[in-house]
Amino acid sequence: MSHFGFENDIHSVLKLDMPITNAPMARWQRKASTSTSAHAGALSPNKSTNRSLSLSKTPSKTPGTESSKRLERPLVSRDGAPCRAPLVSRDGAPCRAPLVSRDGAPCRANQQATQKAWSVTLNGYDVEDAKILHLGGKPLNAPEGYQNNLKVLYSQVHTPASMKKSRYISSAPERILDAPELRNDFYLNLMDWGRQNLLAVALSEQVYLWDAAQGDITLLKKMEEENGYICSVSWSKDGNFLAIGTSTCKVELWDVQYQKRLRCMDSHATRVGCLSWNDHVLSSGARSGLIHQHDVRVAEHHTCTLRGHAQEVCGLAWSPDGRYLASGGNDNTVNVWSGAQQTGVHCFTEHEGAVKALAWCPWQPSILASGGGTSDRNIRLWNVNSGSCITAWDTQSQVSSLLFAANYKELVSGHGFAHDQVSIWKYPSLTKVTDLQGHEGRVLNLSLSPDGSTVASLSADETLRLWKCFEKDPSKKAKPAGGSSSIIQQHIR
Repeated sequence: MSHFGFENDIHSVLKLDMPITNAPMARWQRKASTSTSAHAGALSPNKSTNRSLSLSKTPSKTPGTESSKRLERPLVSRDGAPCRAPLVSRDGAPCRAPLVSRDGAPCRANQQATQKAWSVTLNGYDVEDAKILHLGGKPLNAPEGYQNNLKVLYSQVHTPASMKKSRYISSAPERILDAPELRNDFYLNLMDWGRQNLLAVALSEQVYLWDAAQGDITLLKKMEEENGYICSVSWSKDGNFLAIGTSTCKVELWDVQYQKRLRCMDSHATRVGCLSWNDHVLSSGARSGLIHQHDVRVAEHHTCTLRGHAQEVCGLAWSPDGRYLASGGNDNTVNVWSGAQQTGVHCFTEHEGAVKALAWCPWQPSILASGGGTSDRNIRLWNVNSGSCITAWDTQSQVSSLLFAANYKELVSGHGFAHDQVSIWKYPSLTKVTDLQGHEGRVLNLSLSPDGSTVASLSADETLRLWKCFEKDPSKKAKPAGGSSSIIQQHIR
């Protein structure tokens, strides 16, 4: 049993039920006594106390005063973490901001102050006070004599009044005219608006002229042949002469000023459904698929014949610069002919329906727009220089007529089945601007006024509607209109 007594003696020795009298002072006790003596010393210095404290402290490697020795070690609490009490400087005054927190990380206030100082040093200003985008107030004026070759980002110049106005397109026509006994034939071209502001309309066997400025109506021609009818009308560029194609295979020239027929040109064997002028050259397309070129200055007017269509030619259009002639036929093809060489340049066969609608872009003479019939319903834009199709868009409706509006650089289309409306498109994206509805039958033809502000639509419902949707900007000056009326008038035989 002696070994049990020995173990009990060992446990009693190792048991710390009472403080060890001869053990050294704990570090936290030593630090606490140092802090207490320092504050006490500031009030009533005691040499003996200071001496005892200095002997209990660990000697410093750097010689100096006792105040400097106190700064070498941070104050700690019983658990060994730094105290929250502020540090003191060499002169005994508390520091303005602690450097570290309990977990040893820099204090937030001191960190923000440091970041702000670095920002001011690097950027020259406080980033928090700077405004990258300033929405209020007026822009600053540039210094006098300053020139910016890269253009300015903003301007103090007021927007012109004409640009501030929002564009308004009325959904109702400006005027509606009756067109009784209008022939409902998709392949015919029965309306054209001349430069003299005269609108020519063919109603069955008669041709009427409507003065858009005065509102007067004049009967120009009436067919003499029984069961004969008018198939096409087209104004010369100066608006003084009107070409008329008939079902009796004839092409007639009329002087509208004197209401007199100047000549009758026979060359076709079938009805003449489309006409187009290029100065003194008049092109005519017939149901036979042939295109005849007429020089109205000479007695032998028929100069050549263009063969490229297997069925009726229902669309003809000369380019603004007179370089190309475009033709569309019931054989679903579009042909482009060279005006100088009288030869074919391109043959486009992408359409799947009859191509009657043709229009050249006035500000880009090499761009041609074409529209297909009920089986196709597509509007296509062609570059005749490269022979490529730029854009194709399905309109979901028969395309019967096309024209470009230069005032707003837009494209206007007339439609038959199934929408029977007039549509306006952005060029060249073909994004729809609006639809002009009101016709109760398919739109057969479209024509643009001389000033480019009004579109006339002729429909199978025997009405002619005027849509004022391209009003000209009053701030823009109109260019003087130059024509070749004197040349044609002197040489027509």
